[in-house]
Amino acid sequence: MPESRPRRFDLIAFDWDGTLFDSTAIISRSIQLAVRDVGGREPTSEAAAWVIGMALPQALAHAAPDVPREKYPELANRYRYHYLKHQDDISLFDGVLPLLDMLKERGHLLTVATGKSRRGLDHVLHAVQLRGVFDASRTADETAGKPHPLMLHELMAELGVAPERTLMIGDTTHDLEMARAAGCASVGVGYGAHSTDGFAALQPLFVAGSVAELHGWMAGNA
Repeated sequence: MPESRPRRFDLIAFDWDGTLFDSTAIISRSIQLAVRDVGGREPTSEAAAWVIGMALPQALAHAAPDVPREKYPELANRYRYHYLKHQDDISLFDGVLPLLDMLKERGHLLTVATGKSRRGLDHVLHAVQLRGVFDASRTADETAGKPHPLMLHELMAELGVAPERTLMIGDTTHDLEMARAAGCASVGVGYGAHSTDGFAALQPLFVAGSVAELHGWMAGNA
């Protein structure tokens, strides 16, 4: 039975890659290989990870500043080639399903706000254990990419929830900046793409070092 005590947040928006899905390393390596394929200077692992969460064209342009604009379509195609070779090797972080089950049981609306494409998100959401878990989702190719707040604005409007009743959870400064711009609270996670060094300035309510820590905080504070 759902708990009777009042909820602090009605809508919880999750980033996908690096927050729920253990995909940071494969995305970073796919970006590096794509840049090399088109003749650009291969970015460091840190530089490749930094752009995770952005819309793909914006991310690749930032990761490969020496690649001419006319090569961007080829760059994007090479990224997709390398990523798709490994996308079925990636899984949810341990503990994510119990976390989502707990939040659903308590009556929260669960959504996804991601830099992935709609096609890419739908592919992973078709997994049996995720069917029916999320009430809505937005991807970067169907709205503005992070850190623009439109993604959250659309989710809140669709589900009829005010910013002060919405919580964004993500592993990058892009996620936390988006939440702040949308007038929402945020929680950062420290096991994904970005170092937590830049999180404090964006005032997340909490920074979780693991899914277990996130679960514990959400159970007591969300």
